[in-house]
Amino acid sequence: MCVVTPVNPPPLDGTSPPRPLADAWRQLAATLPEGVRVRVLRAVYGDPRAAVELVPRLTDRQATGADPLPTEPAELAPSLLRERRAEIRALPDDARLLLLLAAADQYPVPTDAFLRAVMAARLDTRSLDAAEAAGIAHAGAGGVVFRDAWTRIAAYETGSPNDRRDVHRLLARVLGGEGETPWRSWHRGAGALGPSGRLAAELGVAAHRAGAAGRLSLARALAERAATLCPDPCEQTRLTARAAAYAWQSGDGDRARRLAAAGSDDALNGVLALRAGNAAEAFDALLTGVVRAGAEAVRPDGGAVPTASTDADTGTPGAGDPATAAKEAGSRAAEAVDEASRPLAHAPSGPAAVRAVPAAPAVPSGPVPVVPATPADPTPVEPAAVAISGSASARAEHLLARATEAAVYTGDLRRLREAVRIADRLGVVPPGTLGGLVAAFDGRYEDARDLLRAAAGRCGPGGEPTVLIHAGIAALLLGDHTRAATATLRAAASARARGTPVTVAQAMEFRAYADFWTGRPRAGEAAAADGLWQAHAIGQDNGACHLQAALAMFAALTGDADLCRERAATARSYALARGLGLPAALAQWALAFLDLSSGRFAAAAARLRALAGFGPGHGHRAIRHLAIPHYVEAAVRTGDTRVARVAHADYHRWASTVRSPDDLALSARCRALLAPGEEAVEHYRTALDLHSHGTRDFERARTELLFGSALRRLRHRTEARDRLHSALEAFDSFGAPHCATQARTELRALGAPAAPTPDTPEHPSTRLTAQQLLVARMAAEGATNREIAARLALSPRTIDHHLRGVFTRLGIRSRIELVRIVAEGDENEAV
Repeated sequence: MCVVTPVNPPPLDGTSPPRPLADAWRQLAATLPEGVRVRVLRAVYGDPRAAVELVPRLTDRQATGADPLPTEPAELAPSLLRERRAEIRALPDDARLLLLLAAADQYPVPTDAFLRAVMAARLDTRSLDAAEAAGIAHAGAGGVVFRDAWTRIAAYETGSPNDRRDVHRLLARVLGGEGETPWRSWHRGAGALGPSGRLAAELGVAAHRAGAAGRLSLARALAERAATLCPDPCEQTRLTARAAAYAWQSGDGDRARRLAAAGSDDALNGVLALRAGNAAEAFDALLTGVVRAGAEAVRPDGGAVPTASTDADTGTPGAGDPATAAKEAGSRAAEAVDEASRPLAHAPSGPAAVRAVPAAPAVPSGPVPVVPATPADPTPVEPAAVAISGSASARAEHLLARATEAAVYTGDLRRLREAVRIADRLGVVPPGTLGGLVAAFDGRYEDARDLLRAAAGRCGPGGEPTVLIHAGIAALLLGDHTRAATATLRAAASARARGTPVTVAQAMEFRAYADFWTGRPRAGEAAAADGLWQAHAIGQDNGACHLQAALAMFAALTGDADLCRERAATARSYALARGLGLPAALAQWALAFLDLSSGRFAAAAARLRALAGFGPGHGHRAIRHLAIPHYVEAAVRTGDTRVARVAHADYHRWASTVRSPDDLALSARCRALLAPGEEAVEHYRTALDLHSHGTRDFERARTELLFGSALRRLRHRTEARDRLHSALEAFDSFGAPHCATQARTELRALGAPAAPTPDTPEHPSTRLTAQQLLVARMAAEGATNREIAARLALSPRTIDHHLRGVFTRLGIRSRIELVRIVAEGDENEAV
C-alpha cells in the first residue's frame, strides 16, 4: 500500500487561523490573480477573516486588478469592524477614552505621544485593566498594544466626532519638541472642525518637509488631509495629486490610484500607468507632461513662468509676487503652529482635560493661503512629487526619464525617436539611455556606445535611484554585467534609504539579468522572487510581469520546465494585453532557452527567430541582442543558417564597437558554429580566451560544451573530454541540470565516465534546483504551503508540486528529515 506523506503540518494553536477559515480563504484566493491576492492580504493586515469578507465584495474589475482595491476600513471588512466596535462599546467610559487616545496616536499616523498626553491630561491608566481583561488591549512599554489592527481601528472609529477632535488636539498640544512639527500639524488638521485655508497651508508645508525627509506615508496623510480642509478647488486638486504621488512612492498603490482618479493630471497618470497600466498610454501621457512642463519653463517673451507655488498657478485673484506670496503663506503657517503649541496655563485633570483643549483658531474668510512648493529651508524637492511640483525644467527632465522607461518596456522604436525629437525641440537634455537606444536602433553604434557609457558611468554610491537604474540598463546594453549589478544594487539601497519601496522592485527587475548572466541563479532567483512579492504588494503589476518573465528565465536555467512554462505564460498573457514588449520577449526567450537546453532545437529556433520582430508587445531589440547567440546555435542544429548569418553579422558589429569581452566571445562562438570542420577550432579557442576576461560564466560553460562536442566529432578525444568535464562541473555548480545532461550525453558518446569522482561526498541539498531549495528552506523554517505560496506569489498547488519534487530528489518522507538536511547543508556552507 502506498502511503502519501502530507506536505502541510497541522496548524499551531494561536499561530494559524482556524482550519475552516483558512480553507475558505484558500478557495477564494485560488480565484484571484497573484497580484490581487497579495494586495488583498496586505489591505486587511494579513487577517484571513477580513480577507474572506472582502473578496466577495470586490467588483469584477477589482478582482482582476483593473481597478484599485478599497482603502477605507468600512469598505474592507464592515462585519468584522462592527464586531470589534461592539467589544469596545462594552467597556467602561474611561477605558474607551484611553483606547481612543491610543488609537489616535497610532492610526492612521503613528506619533508616539500617548504617554505624554496621558501625563498632560492626568489620566488614570488603570482603566486599561478592563480592556486587558476582555483581551482587547494591554499596556506596553511605549503605550497601548492592541489585539490586532482591526481592534485599533474600531477603538478610533467608536469615538464620537467631538471626542476624536478633542484627543487629536491634546496630542497636538504635547507634540512640541524640535522636529515634531509634521506630527503636530497632522493632529491639528485631524482636530479641525471644517475647511480651513490656514490649516491647509500648514499641512501642505508639513507634507513637503516630511516627503523631503523620506517619510512618505506621513507626507501622504498630511497632503490628503490638507486637500480635505482646503476650501479652494484648484489648490485642493493640486494637493490631492501630491497625496497620490506620495502614496505611490510609499508603496500604497491602491490609494494612489484612487486619489489620482479624482484629478486629471496627465503626468501623474502617466507615472502610475507606467508601472500598473498600458505602457503605450503611459508613454503618451508622460510625453504630454514633458511638452507642458517644457512650455512652462519659458514664457513667449523669455520670462520665467510661475511655478506651482504661485497664485498664478492656483488661479487665486489678486496675485502678487510669487516669492512674496510663498513667504507670506509660510509665515501664516508658522504662526498657526506656534499658536497651537502654546501650553495651557491651567489644565484641568482627569478625562475632562482632553475636552478642555481649545479648538484650532478660526480662519478669516478671503483668499486661500497658497502652500509654498519650495519652503524657505534649502531642502530639495522630494522625488515623490517632482512629477507634479518643483520647477518646470525639473518636471520635464523627470517625466522624460519616465517616458524613456515606458519606451524601454514597450520596445517601440517610433516612440523613442519621438521622445528625442521633443526633447531637442524643448531644449531638455534627454537621459543617456534614451539617446543611446535611439542611436543603437538607427545603427549608429559608435554614438550609442558613447552615450550609454556616459549613462552607465553615473552609478556612484548615494545617487538618485532613477539615475542608478538607468545606469544599470545602460551597463546591461553594453555587456558590463558587473557594473549593472552594482548600479541596480545601489539603486535599491538608495530607494530604501529614501523610503521609496516603489523603486526597489524596479531595481530588482534589472538586477535579475546581471545575476543570470554572471552565473548566480540561486541568488538571482531568490532576489527576483522577493522583488515579485514586493511588486505585487505595492501594486506594480507591470514590474511584477517583468519579474515573472525573469523567474521563467531562471526556471529555464535550473531545468524546472513546468515552472518555466507557468511563469512564461503568466508574463506573456499580461504583457501582450498591456503593450509590454520587454517582458513578453523575455518570457519567449526563456521558453526558447528551455527548448535549446533540452535538445528541442527546431522549437528553439522558431521561438528565437520570432524575437527578431519589433513593436510593442512582440519583439524587443534588447532581448533580440541577447537571443542572437542562442538563435545561431539552434539554427545550426536545424541546418537553416541563412537568417542566422545575417543576425550574427549585426551582432558582431555591435560587439566590436562596444568591445565587451563577453559579447566578443559569443560572437566568436557564433563564428565557430557557422564555420566548417577544423576551421571552427580556432574560433572556439578565441571565444574561450575572451570569456576569461568577461563575467558571463554560464555562457563560458556553454561554449566549452559546444567546443567539446565539436572536438568529439573531429576525434580530438582527449581535449574533448577535458572540455566536457569542465562544462559539466560548471553546470552542476550553477544548478542547470538540462545543460549538465547534454554534457553527460557527450561524455558517454566519448566512452568517458559521466563525471570525475568527487573528493568529498555531495550533500543531498545540492540536488535541488534554486526554486526547490528556496521552498525547502521556507518549509524547514515551519512555513505552511499557503504561507510559502503567499511569499513567492505562487499557487499552493505549485508549492505542493515543488515540495514533492524536493522529497523525491532528497529521498525523504517527512518534514522532520527536511529540517535536518537543510540544517546540515547550511552548516557545510558555513564551513
